[in-house]
Amino acid sequence: MTDLAASSTHARRAAPVARNGSTLARYGFFLLILVVFAVFAWLRPTFVSAGNIHGMLMSASIAALMFLGLTWIVAAGEIDVSFMSVAALSNMLVAGLVQAGAGWELATLGGLGAGLVFGLLNAGLVAGLRLPALVITIATGALAASIAAAIGLGTSISLSSTGFVGQILGLRLGLVPLIAVIVGLLYAASWFVQEKLTFGHYIYALEQNREAVVEAGVPVNRMLFMLYVLSGIVSALAGVLLAGNLSSGQPYLGTSYFLDGLTAVLLGGMALKLGKPNVLGTLAAVIFLIGLLNGAALLGWTDSERQIVRGSLLLVGVGLVVFARNRNRNQRRAHT
Repeated sequence: MTDLAASSTHARRAAPVARNGSTLARYGFFLLILVVFAVFAWLRPTFVSAGNIHGMLMSASIAALMFLGLTWIVAAGEIDVSFMSVAALSNMLVAGLVQAGAGWELATLGGLGAGLVFGLLNAGLVAGLRLPALVITIATGALAASIAAAIGLGTSISLSSTGFVGQILGLRLGLVPLIAVIVGLLYAASWFVQEKLTFGHYIYALEQNREAVVEAGVPVNRMLFMLYVLSGIVSALAGVLLAGNLSSGQPYLGTSYFLDGLTAVLLGGMALKLGKPNVLGTLAAVIFLIGLLNGAALLGWTDSERQIVRGSLLLVGVGLVVFARNRNRNQRRAHT
């Protein structure tokens, strides 16, 4: 009896500690962002200048848009490594059409159309024919990258005007670009789908136990089809915005976005849901990455040093997500 009472007392004392530890794990990443940004602001006051903040928000908005579809695909236990090549293809296609005399409206439709085509291609092969996602998206990504390079014969395409896309990107609400507000609202809507709707819950269930989801009568292949199409469209939209932001088409812009995209999704998986990629975590990780690399550049770090930081963060993100997922699986087995 004494042992039982002692055990109960120990459990009651341990519970608040566990809750506090869980809270720190869920929100610690956001605290890290604040600390890192405060350090950069202290070391380089220009880090918080109006122009630098505007530039970081613009870059973060376009990157976050590109990584939105990837977040849900990884959350569902699949992968898409073609997203950055689709963005590059859309970017080059827009630039090529505008240079050839097409209006920005038609060029934008062409860029989005390319994203839809590759989204449908990935969706059909992975969700429809059930082929391995990694192999398929490597192949489709290589195809998209090759077409992007061919459009400009391996070189960039400069644009003399940015049309209505440039006008949209130039709109501001104070220091904040309007596009940042739009992307923020899109992420808020995605959070609602993720947390409040059955569709969002099924996405996470797919990674945990796909057979159980199939047995429950959920149209798994249809869900995956939608996710890959979404990834293609948002990646292409990001490519269109990059054409306006850079005033050019860049055939190899996908190189840096590949590392940043995977890092943002995996690092973001350590915020809020502990090992589960989620949209708010991805948005926070994008802001963290943009701020970190921008601050490092202001401190005089070389490009190779910043690439080392990128690669190290990707390794950390992979390790933390794998650790958290294994721990969650072990806890579920212990309860069953």
